[in-house]
Amino acid sequence: MGKGPEKKTKNKALHTKLLNRKKAKLQEEKKEKAMRLKALVAKINLQKNSE
Repeated sequence: MGKGPEKKTKNKALHTKLLNRKKAKLQEEKKEKAMRLKALVAKINLQKNSE
């Protein structure tokens, strides 16, 4: 019996790499958003306390 068609491992690896990059980017954006919110809340709290 002959071998079946070659698996698409290269394409699959590239796709996985792309998805991982996308996931990492989304996590980084989420962290940055949380940091901005935290800074904003701290700033508002300081303004409230000084009044």
